[in-house]
Amino acid sequence: MLDDIDRGLVHALHLDARAPFSRVGAVLGVSTQTVARRYQRLRAEVGMRVVGLPDPAQAGLTQWLVRLTAQPASARTLARSLARRPDTSWVKLTSGGLEIVAIVHTPVNAPSSMLLHDIPRTASVTAVSAHFLLHTYLGGPTAWRGRINALDAEQQRSLRLPDRVATDEPLSRADHALIAALHHDGRLGNAGLAAATGLSQATAARRLADLRARGAVFFDVEIDAAHYGATTQAFLWMAVTPADLDRVATVLATHEELAVVAATTGPTNLTAHALCADPAALHRYLTHRLGALPAIHTLHTAPVLETVKAVGPLRT
Repeated sequence: MLDDIDRGLVHALHLDARAPFSRVGAVLGVSTQTVARRYQRLRAEVGMRVVGLPDPAQAGLTQWLVRLTAQPASARTLARSLARRPDTSWVKLTSGGLEIVAIVHTPVNAPSSMLLHDIPRTASVTAVSAHFLLHTYLGGPTAWRGRINALDAEQQRSLRLPDRVATDEPLSRADHALIAALHHDGRLGNAGLAAATGLSQATAARRLADLRARGAVFFDVEIDAAHYGATTQAFLWMAVTPADLDRVATVLATHEELAVVAATTGPTNLTAHALCADPAALHRYLTHRLGALPAIHTLHTAPVLETVKAVGPLRT
């Protein structure tokens, strides 16, 4: 479990992933050295890392939620194989280790290049379905509320960045190189960004500031929810009456137990990712909170056994 300083640091990084340690320390009321030590300890001991990600719309990407059912002996190997691909994220083993769930990112102008063409040729896969992500109500640049409740309102105001203003300006090759470097380390310094892109340090810093201002890049903080006491995870696949979908999804996005809420295509049109303290807490959530929403006609719960890959590159 994390102490108050650890939690405050993680919350601060959610608000401004590249904030100087001196600024974070001033907000938390500790020294710059303490923040730096805690950051390095969290990286080394609990695997925390800051990851830079492109805004899918501005990067020309679509997202698919893919579900694979595989033979028990090969499911983990297949999940690792999918996780090594650069076009996947959130690769998880669910449902007793027989199902793999992953997000696949594909170019808008080349959907036929997606890995879905490869999956049916894999003999160990016994079933596959793909769900186009239509709208994200919770997730992406927002975070599970269990990780962003450590700082008070004044502390959050001191760290929160100005609202992003999206534009139609296309990403350049240098922009893509910047985002690719930040994908490996969201706090990479200007010297490292310059080396990765071939730009000068000043140009790299200026270009990154522009990308952040228009929301073309955002940052996530990877850290196992178990360190916050959430030891039970599950995907929730729901079928909701179309006329009620937006209302139900908006309500679900306010639930503290959920980290992701998204509308999708397919026989289930709403999916969510639940994080609960234990199986009993998940049961209470399903029966008392979701059960109180009559517009949810069907609900399939798939426990998550293992997160093979989150949003950053697969760890070696």
